[in-house]
Amino acid sequence: MEQQPLVSLDAQLGPWVGYVNAYTTLIKGRGYSPGSVQNQLQLINRFRQWLRRRQMEICAVDEIIAKRFLSHRQSGGSARRGDSATLYRFLHMLCKQGVTRWQKKPALSPKQRLITNYGRYLLRERGLAQATVANYVPFIDQFLSARFQQIPLKLSHLRASDVTNFVRREAHKLSPGRAQLLVTALRSFLRYLRHQGKVTIDLAISVPTVARWSFAALPKFLPAGTVQRVLDHSNGKTPIARRDCAILFLLARLGLRACEIVALNLEDIDWENARITIRSKGGRWNQLPLPTDVGEALALYLRHGRPSCSCRRVFIRDRAPRIGFANSIAVSTLVMRALEKAGVDSPRKGAHLFRHSLAREMIRKGASLDEIGELLRHQSPNTTAIYAKVDLPALRPLALPWPGGAR
Repeated sequence: MEQQPLVSLDAQLGPWVGYVNAYTTLIKGRGYSPGSVQNQLQLINRFRQWLRRRQMEICAVDEIIAKRFLSHRQSGGSARRGDSATLYRFLHMLCKQGVTRWQKKPALSPKQRLITNYGRYLLRERGLAQATVANYVPFIDQFLSARFQQIPLKLSHLRASDVTNFVRREAHKLSPGRAQLLVTALRSFLRYLRHQGKVTIDLAISVPTVARWSFAALPKFLPAGTVQRVLDHSNGKTPIARRDCAILFLLARLGLRACEIVALNLEDIDWENARITIRSKGGRWNQLPLPTDVGEALALYLRHGRPSCSCRRVFIRDRAPRIGFANSIAVSTLVMRALEKAGVDSPRKGAHLFRHSLAREMIRKGASLDEIGELLRHQSPNTTAIYAKVDLPALRPLALPWPGGAR
């Protein structure tokens, strides 16, 4: 049977009927409320009428015309919050259908083009994760801006002193971890320049080393019983509470990273075999057993909390558009809220706190470092070795007597 139009429009509107119906399907699938859908369709109708008065065809619409329409709405006092998002969403849909044409993006500057090509190289040639590229690029942008400020970008003018001076100037402003990331990104970029033939000397060897002593710091973790207290306070009957509870159980019982929570899809949960597939760092895939309490929290959210939408992500935003989290910040934010709700005062409030706490609890119960590394999916034993520092019963026999006797 032929599908009936989703909105009532005059047949004389021609192709606009199909455009509006397609857009209605799109935003309903993203979980927008009926009131929001109606407001968005009203804006699109106003846009159609505005184009008709100016004798413009929809196929001729580009970004300049869209901005003119939004300015017209603003000057007339009829603009609403979300108008620009609605219009650009509608035009982006038409662009994908080949109906509209967008104005050509302005040409990138030499620096922007270089950084864009470098990021593409890391993704396609080196196979690095998008998150890694996002961490490297700001440092490279900062380095090039500092060296070629107010002068043309000429990579052949780069010298070892430019590299060392930049690191000495910037590294002390950062934490040890971020300072190491800076020099790693800089070495990677300078090797890329030589690989591409843009410089003739190996400037990567001139990047200074940032001191960071191995195992110098203790991993931060919650005391025994505190994790369960946070989980107990996360119980709730609202959709958001059930979503956050399921996330906290994944963090606390399986030690997932925030980025792994974000990337989790519905098909990654094997209910029949009680297993879950994790997209780990470096593009690796791992399967973990699904504990009963974690499965129950997930099932409760999926049945009674997760909004109906076309997105395949397990965890969905609580506001439209109904899509997955954009990044790991959302997971860290809900962890911070959960700690505050449970009255837990901790110097660290990110998602990794539960990962460290799980490792500490496993050590307390007699698990080996190999078992911890397997659960946490560490590639190197050295990564797991830091947890030996919190195994106080095993370390106590190794301690030398304090001079003058213990006090």
